[in-house]
Amino acid sequence: MPYPKLKFITLVLIIMTTDVSGETIKIAFWNVENLFDMVDDPHTSDNEFAIGGRKNVTEEIYDLKLKNMAEVIDALEADILGLCEIENRFVLEELNRAVDRDYSIIHYDSPDNRGIDVALLYDSKKLSVTHSEPVPVTLSTGRPTRDILYVIVKLGQTDLHLFVNHWPSKYGGAEKSIPLRAAAGKTLRKEVESILSQDPNAEIVIMGDLNDEPVDPSVSIHLGANLELDQVGKGEAILWNVMKPWHRNPEGSTYKYGGNDMVYDHLIVSPGLVDDVELKLIHNSVGVFDGYGYRQHGGKYDGYPFRFWAGNKLLGGYSDHMPVFLKIESK
Repeated sequence: MPYPKLKFITLVLIIMTTDVSGETIKIAFWNVENLFDMVDDPHTSDNEFAIGGRKNVTEEIYDLKLKNMAEVIDALEADILGLCEIENRFVLEELNRAVDRDYSIIHYDSPDNRGIDVALLYDSKKLSVTHSEPVPVTLSTGRPTRDILYVIVKLGQTDLHLFVNHWPSKYGGAEKSIPLRAAAGKTLRKEVESILSQDPNAEIVIMGDLNDEPVDPSVSIHLGANLELDQVGKGEAILWNVMKPWHRNPEGSTYKYGGNDMVYDHLIVSPGLVDDVELKLIHNSVGVFDGYGYRQHGGKYDGYPFRFWAGNKLLGGYSDHMPVFLKIESK
């Protein structure tokens, strides 16, 4: 995909309105666990979340979901927030009304069978978006899946390239689904390589629930994101996966399954964000947004994210994933 060109008049306006030199920008990502409206869409498999569906959703439950999401988002205080497992723009607008900050929304409908999409919220008082588009992911099975959202944000006079992801899950079997996430990794790598071919120092942040860990081939080989910065530029590695401190770390897992601590929610950056030119990743700014109330305590699910649903049982928590974040500064 060629790097989009901006018209001169648009560029002038952006420079005048988004000078953030010296400012710190916080970027976060969160899988919000099935933020659906209460209407059954006949074109998707969303009826369990609709009024009359098997989860017995009510307006009170829907409002509680929005309230809990807003609580976390307000506490995150992100200037840019990638989201996944949201059904449509309607629920995004509902969520935006529930939070303290007035975000602008970027969203495209994906062809996913469940009707879930990715999206980006950003503070338009601090940032301007100059380009956005969905990047389709084609699977060998022919099954539709979520698009990758590509957004260019202008920080000062520098372009920051953002990719929001939600790769195919392991539903139906972990081994059987490996090629699906490999396809997503290859698709994203192609987009990244296109940007880097035009600007080797381009600033890129990749965020998302990749449904694989940092060392899995979809991430480490097909996408080319390595946990070790000194390995970037060697072999397949073209990107730095900054989640190393939480990999295999029970104190910072973003997701748990079968008692195993996992990092499924990733933040990955290009070398351009560590070269101390224009935009820079702030040292030790990467984190898993955690807190006592956001995890379960005691019993079989001790340490698990405090989710909203457990099957059809309402727990009334937040999500089965923890948010992740990083900070960059504009030079």
